[in-house]
Amino acid sequence: MTKSDMTPQEWKEKGNEEFNKSNWSEAVNHYTNALKLVKEDNTEKAIYYKNRAAAYLKLSDYEKVIEDCNSALKICSNDPKALFRRCQALEALKRFEEAYRDARNIILADPNNKVIQPIAARLHEIVQQRHKENSRVSTKVSQMLDLAFDMNADNEKRITAISNVLVLAREKAGAEEIFNIDGVSKITQLTKVENNDQIICTAIRIIAELCASDINRTKSIINDVGLPWILEMMNSTSKERVNASQYCLQTILNTYSGMDNKPDSKSDKTLCDTHKKEIDTILSCLLYSTTNRTITGLTRDAIIELLMRNIHYTALDWAERLVELGGLQRLMEVASEMEEFKYESSMNVTSSTRTVTSVCLAKIYENMYYDAAKDKFRNAIDEFIKDKLLSPDIESKVRVVVAITTLLMGPLDVGNAVVAKEGILEMILVMAGTDDVLQQKVACECIVAAATKKDKANAIISQGVNILKKLYQSKDDSIRVRALVGLCKLGSSGGTDATIRPFADGATKKLAEACRRFLINPKKDKDMRKWAVEGLSYLTFDAEVKEKLIDDQQAVQAMIELAKTGDQSVLYGVVTTLVNLCNAYDKQELIPEMIELAKFAKHHIPEEHELDDVDFVNKRLCALAKAGVTSALVSLAKTDSQNSKELISRVFNAICSQQEVRGIIVQQGATKALLPLALEGTDKGKKQASQALARLGITINPEVAFPGQRIMEVVRPFINLLSPECSALENFESLLALCNLAGVSDSVRRRILKEGGFQKIEAYMYEDHDMLRRASTQVMNNLIMCEEVIQYFEQQNDRVKYLVILCEDEDQDTSMAAAGALAMLTSASEKACEKIFDSKDWLESLRFLLANPNDDIQHRGVVIILNMMRSTKDVAAKLIETDIMELLMALSKNDTVQNTMIKELASNALEAAAEWKLIKKNINESESSQTTDIEHVD
Repeated sequence: MTKSDMTPQEWKEKGNEEFNKSNWSEAVNHYTNALKLVKEDNTEKAIYYKNRAAAYLKLSDYEKVIEDCNSALKICSNDPKALFRRCQALEALKRFEEAYRDARNIILADPNNKVIQPIAARLHEIVQQRHKENSRVSTKVSQMLDLAFDMNADNEKRITAISNVLVLAREKAGAEEIFNIDGVSKITQLTKVENNDQIICTAIRIIAELCASDINRTKSIINDVGLPWILEMMNSTSKERVNASQYCLQTILNTYSGMDNKPDSKSDKTLCDTHKKEIDTILSCLLYSTTNRTITGLTRDAIIELLMRNIHYTALDWAERLVELGGLQRLMEVASEMEEFKYESSMNVTSSTRTVTSVCLAKIYENMYYDAAKDKFRNAIDEFIKDKLLSPDIESKVRVVVAITTLLMGPLDVGNAVVAKEGILEMILVMAGTDDVLQQKVACECIVAAATKKDKANAIISQGVNILKKLYQSKDDSIRVRALVGLCKLGSSGGTDATIRPFADGATKKLAEACRRFLINPKKDKDMRKWAVEGLSYLTFDAEVKEKLIDDQQAVQAMIELAKTGDQSVLYGVVTTLVNLCNAYDKQELIPEMIELAKFAKHHIPEEHELDDVDFVNKRLCALAKAGVTSALVSLAKTDSQNSKELISRVFNAICSQQEVRGIIVQQGATKALLPLALEGTDKGKKQASQALARLGITINPEVAFPGQRIMEVVRPFINLLSPECSALENFESLLALCNLAGVSDSVRRRILKEGGFQKIEAYMYEDHDMLRRASTQVMNNLIMCEEVIQYFEQQNDRVKYLVILCEDEDQDTSMAAAGALAMLTSASEKACEKIFDSKDWLESLRFLLANPNDDIQHRGVVIILNMMRSTKDVAAKLIETDIMELLMALSKNDTVQNTMIKELASNALEAAAEWKLIKKNINESESSQTTDIEHVD
């Protein structure tokens, strides 16, 4: 019979078969097929829904259990089974009041039901307790709010009180109570008269928590308070207050769109469509605020960051709408601002504003994923530049060049296209040749930025060298350092190839020394040091410069201290320098045959410098870690630039490769920074960060390396490394880290299963690679402590059979792990004991274990035999038909067996067989010497 000919009843029966075999997913599929064939509501359809709900319950998919039970109850109201399963799901979701209601309804329908009575009693107690707790929460909320709003009270007490309100707002009962007693209005009124910034920040965070994951509350708060209040709160010079307001706005957007604050969070299309108007209003309001002349630079950065986080197509897909609303022109206005140059209508900006804006422009361009959209982007940029150049004054030209430089830091292709337009390059070079320091400065910056790709900016490079040399002679340090960076950039065009030297021998070291002087001079401002680091980022392609820099503790420390400021404008220079020092860039694989072919064709062959050998690199990695580079990377990792995140991940991974410094790396907060890097960014960046986490998890106790909830969050990055696209080393290190995690607790093991880890780990047990097979078997050994994993082995498959085969593996560690897994499996499952016989070589495997010279393997073998003997009489009978008995006798009697535990376990196995009356003990007449003679019983 084909599947298309099967009736709903037949599908249901197939579902029941799979359910009884514990194959829950297959059962769900069969019940679903039955439901598809039933059009009208009837009692049979209700049964299919209830059965599928039972399967979903086994899979812990509680939301689907509730959906199916609701469907069944619509057809057959008050059906006890549907109510019972829904009750179980609601309790699992901690919706205790609703669960208790279902339990009460079952008792009303069936007062003699013995199963539901203890459940109803337990739920009644929980509901009563929660009611009392809610009453306490209500009192506590009122007390805390009264104290927080008492302007005459002691400030410390008021801060403690409002902090307590924030804690309560994070709990469902507390949030409801605050909202119901008009806490929102009171909190917003407080912020208008409050002078203490800490209290204001906490008040803003309370509003954010009230909006979190509750659409109705969010709508009410937006209607009552309005966006202007949040923007007013955000307009501050206090970083903490700006961050609190930014978090509040992001929480509101998340609630409307179904996103959360996790890096890999995606929006819910249905929710986005439902709340399209609200989302559009918030983002439009933020966009128009970017050019507001009355807001602080910190606020402007926060607003641009909010736009950047939400425009991507995986988030709120708002990039095209931003372009339609003239958002590019507004961002280019911001991009043309200089912190050190003020004029009548200038905006407040920070040292990070242009960097943040360039990343935002790059993110928007990335979302222009078809040609017409890209053309709109380019046209909007061209319009902005044309409009600015219509004014003949110098200010307009300066601002245009600054804006072009910002573009070159972001969407490089667009920036290069602008530079290539008629008259732009000439204007930049003329400005560089003037005596005006401001013009020289902005022109020099633009030349440096445009020299990124030689093939796309040949003109500016060829004409720029002489100008840069001339500018380097300037008496103004700010001009000199910029020209220096330009020369460094051109001097590094050979990359890591030791045979290419664009400048004369020794020139690179002289440039590096000049950069160093700017970097370590405490009299130079941060801007100078930033440019000095950028110069080093180009020069450190040279291995000799790397070695000299790493030995210069003063320079390394100055660079790390600069990075710790978290200033986004120093990001590129610091991180690129670190990548070069660590040799953490992609290296081209040199195939011997291709090298010989290149030599024959007289092509240039890149050569790596001897100072870039592994020993030198490892020494540099340890030196950086000990100098505190981790804390610098943690500060810089807050960037929204995906490319920068990848570079940071590369440095993290490189230093984590050194086992001796992993403890220092963890102490300085690496894991907190690495988690988001492992979940969001470029594919290479995510792999690098995941591998870095795995390396930490191998050496250090996972509970120390990943404290609290973090131990759950690292599971996904590790599982992501179990992919054919990753290298064997990445697979291996991930398996080792997962092995350590799986040994921590049952909740961690369940998380590994939930993330799809079981199937991926199991696949590596079949690898030809000895180390991968060993590592995956060791993970499985730890996972078997979880009840769900035991069920996987009990199903109709060859998993137990394969473990039996692995027990004889040539690799001793693999054999030991497989035997350990089998020992635990047989102790927990009678089915597993029976399934050992599925392997045609089961007897050889058991002999191999019992006769093994390795005590640990032998011990595991005896445990397996003991478990099998104790499981069922049939299993024990099969064993005693073989020579296993003689082996057990030998182990229990042989004086050469040093391990007393093995002797004792072997004796226990014989006693277990005797208890089944399969063998008997014969006691010798001599009382001084008792021997046990084993005889088979007919």
